[in-house]
Amino acid sequence: MNRGILYGLGVGPGDPELLTLKAVRLLKEADVIAVPDKGSGEKTALNIVKEYVEGKTLLPCVTPMVRDQKVLDQSHDQIADSICALLEEGKTVAFITLGDPTVYSTYMYIHRRVLERGYEAVLVPGVTSFCAVAARLNTSLCEQSDRLLIVPASHKDVGDCLGVDANLVFMKAGKEIGALKETLRAHGLLDRASLVANCGMDSEQVWPRFAEMPEDTGYFSVVIVKKGEDA
Repeated sequence: MNRGILYGLGVGPGDPELLTLKAVRLLKEADVIAVPDKGSGEKTALNIVKEYVEGKTLLPCVTPMVRDQKVLDQSHDQIADSICALLEEGKTVAFITLGDPTVYSTYMYIHRRVLERGYEAVLVPGVTSFCAVAARLNTSLCEQSDRLLIVPASHKDVGDCLGVDANLVFMKAGKEIGALKETLRAHGLLDRASLVANCGMDSEQVWPRFAEMPEDTGYFSVVIVKKGEDA
């Protein structure tokens, strides 16, 4: 029996119409859909692709939202174990992940483990949240010689990024949104910042002026700070 293939499949930021043609094809062809489960009960990636996976076998993949590396390693090992068992049976597995699998995606930890065990795993790109957010704001991310810096806002103090000669994208601001606002204000950048939360979802919020937004916008919040001539 031939071994199956694992696809790390980017499903975009929220709007099902932003799924790529390749993603739709692979969803339809897959034997099993691996679904990340952060424990909150909300399966955002699955909601995006539900039209194409009806009746298919779903593999819940518990991916806890913690920073304890031991807990994370155990979780990733268990997911890899389950997926490799299916690949050994000749099953094709599509692991769905928000946005693009190469940008701050939990999937990559699974991808590397599966490859290390000698199985085939393929990355399938998707529309990134920050590209969708820029489009929703009707603006560019960078033009001409502009640089672009992508920052995970919820992990570290972001102050060291603000002096960089680049337009800035702050991803996954979540609970740090208030602190980020104050940091941008202190550096004179608040008036250059815009925010979109839950881009492409029913709960989408658009704030062309970040300074006017409420404090609580949720985990899927992206802030764009324009420093270039088109700011």
